[in-house]
Amino acid sequence: MPTRPRINIAGYHHIINRGVDQMNVFRHNEDKDMFLQIVNKTAMIHKVVLHDYCLMDNHYHLLIETQTDNLSAFMRFVNANYAQYFNKKTKRTGHLWQNRYKSRYITSEPYLYTLIRYIEYNPIEAGLSTKAGEYHYTLAHLIFNSKDFYPCTKESILFREYDVESLSGFLGVEFSQEDLTFLQQEQNKKIEKKEDMIILSKSKLLEEHFSKIPSKKERNCIIYSAYLDGYSQIEIANYLGLSKSLISKVIKSGDSTAGVWF
Repeated sequence: MPTRPRINIAGYHHIINRGVDQMNVFRHNEDKDMFLQIVNKTAMIHKVVLHDYCLMDNHYHLLIETQTDNLSAFMRFVNANYAQYFNKKTKRTGHLWQNRYKSRYITSEPYLYTLIRYIEYNPIEAGLSTKAGEYHYTLAHLIFNSKDFYPCTKESILFREYDVESLSGFLGVEFSQEDLTFLQQEQNKKIEKKEDMIILSKSKLLEEHFSKIPSKKERNCIIYSAYLDGYSQIEIANYLGLSKSLISKVIKSGDSTAGVWF
């Protein structure tokens, strides 16, 4: 199977990497601490924001935002420096990481916020915790426990858009099969880089989404559907002649017929 091309352009990226042969690349808490120190140092140099993360024993998830087209340089430094540390500590040689890291370019707000919940839900899925923020090596844990955070997370969405109570509510919703299906659909969308632009085909025009609005309840469902299709809250608000705050309230409150809550 051909290798999926990376989108090395400024924006949000979901990074996943695993140890070679599924080996544990983090054997002790001090290893995870060292990895985060390396990420922080590299992020400060490359002007990268770390929006969220989860470090499991044999793999990691990073949600980062690059300001320039420097994703490859950033990741090369992170992976190489941690591999050097780990191999020296454990007196081993050879590759530490399984092939190259995987990266997904985040193309919409629904994708971004669902991904945050997915990252924070990883330890629960693995049976290492019972609720989001309980596992030590996620950003939510630092926020909920008022622990010192790394400077590269200072502009994280988790700090910028939520207080502790609202973040707890946002992450407290169980990550569903519908959420997972949505993420898989987003990951499988065709993305092309043309010059300095990302081209992503939407399934419908806004005129098609809102061609029929029988009731307020169904309108709210259609708003959510358009949001999942990649339209921003501002685009939907301007099209309908409604305030962005109302559109945001509809999306964040969810709807029982939509199958997903935010």
